[in-house]
Amino acid sequence: MALIEAKSIMRRPMSADLKQEREEFVARCHIAMKDYDKVIAGDSAGLNALALHAQYATLASTGDESQTQTIIHQLQSMLGDGVSPSVQLTAAHVFLLAGMKKEALQCVHQGSTMEHISLCVQIYILLDRLDLAQKTLKQLRKTDEDSMLTQLTSVHVALATGSSTAGDAVHTLNQISEQYGPSIMLLNLTACAHMQAGNYSEAEGKLIQAREEFSANDADTLVNLIVVSQYQHKPIGEVAAALKQHYPDHFLSIGLDTVGGAFDREAIKYRV
Repeated sequence: MALIEAKSIMRRPMSADLKQEREEFVARCHIAMKDYDKVIAGDSAGLNALALHAQYATLASTGDESQTQTIIHQLQSMLGDGVSPSVQLTAAHVFLLAGMKKEALQCVHQGSTMEHISLCVQIYILLDRLDLAQKTLKQLRKTDEDSMLTQLTSVHVALATGSSTAGDAVHTLNQISEQYGPSIMLLNLTACAHMQAGNYSEAEGKLIQAREEFSANDADTLVNLIVVSQYQHKPIGEVAAALKQHYPDHFLSIGLDTVGGAFDREAIKYRV
């Protein structure tokens, strides 16, 4: 939807700053859709940072650690006094992909834009600092309580808080889905909210909807299906196999292989 909107205004007269912002949103859309080859460097630092993001994502899938570290160093060299908010945001996203939570937080903790504040909340959740996440969410709500970014951020905080606020997350997600229609991300978030509330059949229904309506085969959908199946004591063989086939480096794929290998080694000891 964002990519279509950006393309529809391509021929409209606009200032250089607006044109640059449009090009950056197009690049971010391509990254979100994993079309990394369509993201190329441009005349702005923001576009160059996004091109590095696309290169990092491509190299990370090949396991080339030396090249990914080179990209990390390049992004770090772009940070400093006077750096644009878009470069800070892109650098934070790449640092998170690299597991560098502290460095990612340093990029956005001052909260110069709503996206900075929202990402700051998500990093606090990753750091198990729910108190800071809730405090920062209040700042986001003061800026614009009705924005989509604020609503989605509040859902993440509600899910991190626990079952007591899972109902609030479900309510917010249902409102968003009614207004904009379902998506893989919204269906997965809703499934997580239902699981948090203990409504496993409803959660499974949302995940099945994601697979049937959007042919969802992403890691999040597969992992959530494994979890909800485990809660309902259902077999996970087919979904687990798909996860290990398509996402062998995912932490759950590695964990399943490790546990399975340990079980097989122990089983040999008791073979008759």
